Amino acid sequence: MTSRKRIITPVLFLLPSLFFLGVFIYMPLIQNFYNSFFDFSVFSPSKKFVGFSGFVKLFQDKVVLTALLNNMKYAIISVILQVFFALVLASILEDRLFRKIAPALRVIYFIPVMISISVIALLFSFIYNPQMGLLNSFLKLIGLGNLAVPWLGNPDTSIYAVIAMSQWQSIGFITMLFIVAIQKIPNELYEAADIDGASKIRKFFNVTVPQVRETMFVNLLITVTGSMLVFNEPYILTNGGPGVSSMTLSVYMYQQGFVKDNMGYASVVATLIFILSAIFAFIQIKVSKTGKED
Repeated sequence: MTSRKRIITPVLFLLPSLFFLGVFIYMPLIQNFYNSFFDFSVFSPSKKFVGFSGFVKLFQDKVVLTALLNNMKYAIISVILQVFFALVLASILEDRLFRKIAPALRVIYFIPVMISISVIALLFSFIYNPQMGLLNSFLKLIGLGNLAVPWLGNPDTSIYAVIAMSQWQSIGFITMLFIVAIQKIPNELYEAADIDGASKIRKFFNVTVPQVRETMFVNLLITVTGSMLVFNEPYILTNGGPGVSSMTLSVYMYQQGFVKDNMGYASVVATLIFILSAIFAFIQIKVSKTGKED
């Protein structure tokens, strides 16, 4: 009886989480995959089975290719700024030279994270305004007026303007995660490095980076998968425009499902997003070998 209780007790503790995972995660995933084989609208009384034609259309859709490239740009820039630059920033804030002002700087960097994305989008729409925006006005002030362009209205710059806004908001959160990880590093390691005469750069690469490897993996996972799911920033700022220059997969899925009322094809796009996110997560887990002893 005692051995049976030992088996049943942990199962009972797991049941609530398994229930919510099943209802809110796995069932919708299965339902979406099922819907991707049908052609239907929101108010369709019935669904028309089309098999894999939706996936065939997906690989022939040029908008999907543009959206995928934009998501990849988003992921690459986010990894560079939100992971690597954020780690450097966190290391600087935890340096002895900045100990006194570090708390104030942490608050300053974290404030954008707490601001609503709608408010931030409104703020940056003023900054990017081609006539009276702060960015173009600043470029003209320092003699670089030839670089002033309608940032959100130019197909060549719209996606980068959206990505820049996103980095400004998100980098503080990743920085705080790295700060927490750095604070847990034993001081003895840095003291030993000082005895060996290591410079700050050497201590960063030989002590800080190896010790925050687990946190770096988590931040990479958050950043890359988030880049595949990004919706709010391009939708609020440009709605994927001008044309489809700043389109992302999530915005395209929304437009297909709720604007064009093509729920079947929207399910196909959603399936693509899930597959890409799962692949990137799997690759990161295998490459990082997190949780394993060396």
